[in-house]
Amino acid sequence: METKLFPAALRSAAVARNRDPILAVLRRHLPRQGTVLEIASGTGEHAAYFAQQLPHVVWQPTDVDPDASIEAHRAAANAPNLRAPIALDVTAPNWPVTHADAVVSINMIHISPWAAAQGLMAGAARVLAAGRVLYLYGPFKENGEHTAPSNAAFDASLRAHDLQWGVRDVGDARDLAESHGFEFVERVTMPANNLSLVFRRRAS
Repeated sequence: METKLFPAALRSAAVARNRDPILAVLRRHLPRQGTVLEIASGTGEHAAYFAQQLPHVVWQPTDVDPDASIEAHRAAANAPNLRAPIALDVTAPNWPVTHADAVVSINMIHISPWAAAQGLMAGAARVLAAGRVLYLYGPFKENGEHTAPSNAAFDASLRAHDLQWGVRDVGDARDLAESHGFEFVERVTMPANNLSLVFRRRAS
């Protein structure tokens, strides 16, 4: 019997397309147990799906302003390992979470100022121990060039909305991560001209 979602549970066609490819990468890199901290959970669809598919980890969704959609998807998922969403501003010097065993951020750093990417890396470095993984997903430029015309058009639309937003370059993301004590592990080509970037916290 299908569980009906609350009216406030929002859905995205993009999530339906990308959740399984993302899951395949996560299965290879997430720890066998522990807490996965998801930054900028948005509608909550990824959190609900991944918690169901990865019952061995605790999934902690967050957003700068969590709305009813995350909680609605959580209720519908009925996954005991999916925690209630918490408010988290990546640019804050102190996060409400002090420890995680992995950090996941999907489609965040291009729909926010670069300060958000800087805050993400700094915060992830604070909460992750050596050997733990930071995972990023989204559209990226490579060597200063867009990987597809659709990404160039998307970048233009983002910058038209806010000049501080935009598709980031893989090199810039790598440099920023490395400056916060992460080593680059893997780049994975994903559907719809997106990439997965995986980093691991170095021993200090």
